Amino acid sequence: MSLKSVTHIDNVKLSEDGNSVIIIDQTKLPNRTEYLDLRTAKDIYDAIFHLKVRGAPAIGIFAGYGMYVLAKNIKADNFDDFYSEFSKLKEYINSSRPTAVNLSHALERMDKIVFENRDNGIDVILQLMFEESKKIHEEDIAMCKAISEYGLTLVKEGDGILTHCNAGPLATSRYGTGLGTLFLAKERGIELKAFCDETRPLLQGARLTTYELQKAGIDCTLICDNMASIVMKEGKINACFVGCDRVAANGDVANKIGTSGVAILAKHYGIPFYVFCPSSTIDFNCETGADIKIEQRAPEEIKEKFYVEPMALPEVKCYNPAFDVTDNELVTAIVTEKGICRSPYKENLATLFKETEK
Repeated sequence: MSLKSVTHIDNVKLSEDGNSVIIIDQTKLPNRTEYLDLRTAKDIYDAIFHLKVRGAPAIGIFAGYGMYVLAKNIKADNFDDFYSEFSKLKEYINSSRPTAVNLSHALERMDKIVFENRDNGIDVILQLMFEESKKIHEEDIAMCKAISEYGLTLVKEGDGILTHCNAGPLATSRYGTGLGTLFLAKERGIELKAFCDETRPLLQGARLTTYELQKAGIDCTLICDNMASIVMKEGKINACFVGCDRVAANGDVANKIGTSGVAILAKHYGIPFYVFCPSSTIDFNCETGADIKIEQRAPEEIKEKFYVEPMALPEVKCYNPAFDVTDNELVTAIVTEKGICRSPYKENLATLFKETEK
């Protein structure tokens, strides 16, 4: 698989007839590449909840297409009945991954299209929903490229980059966010070296990040999560690149469990810790990281998943938060499609987005 094919993975797309959403089942990677054709609300909910589609931007794209598909199947001959059913479906899909703000943002965009065109007829609403879902996808492609361009200003030839979880083309579209800089650097002849945390318990770093990087011919080395400290101490790491699922107004960052530990280590060793995200991931209605709801997942993911036999007794309790929050004081910069933002985040994020909106 070439670099071009990796950065242009169609991990989420609308079927030709518009009656289903087609995704790569990321739970089967890296050993099998299987596509799923999803049509029902339960299919769409389960795909998000069970991480068949994952990565905040990809979930947003998927949600946009998904709501269009579901709306097409609503049986109603007036707006009130249509909107009542649409709202129920929206809330159901939104409950699948509460931490990923791109999900709620995409759903709200689709809701706005529906409600603001309530006097135009259901056929017109459906056409506008189709156009909006395509727009969400196209905006993400442009966003990934812009983020990657900004990220390129933060690296130089030969740098070692520590990654956590997966924020590449599979999690977004085209280049990715946290990994986009590595792909763009490769395209432009700049060689970087990646050290990829496996990212327990779901192994997104091992299964997905190394898959993308290896297929693109980018130097990558897989490490266990608890090896991050030693590779930093040995001088192999020049920067840490991570994506995120939500950024609070003060710059606190929610990302895959283990991210805050990487940030603490980076601070100790004097290594820059960069967060890459689209502007849609920044939640100005969320004051601090303390306000971010952390999803709790099934204990089986720790004890049983990926094992032939369970690695702990059935009666052993498990604590399995999907995310943690990295305090803003540990974040060197937040890289968005609108620019690079540094501390103080509350003021500078607000200023950055106010200026770009003008």
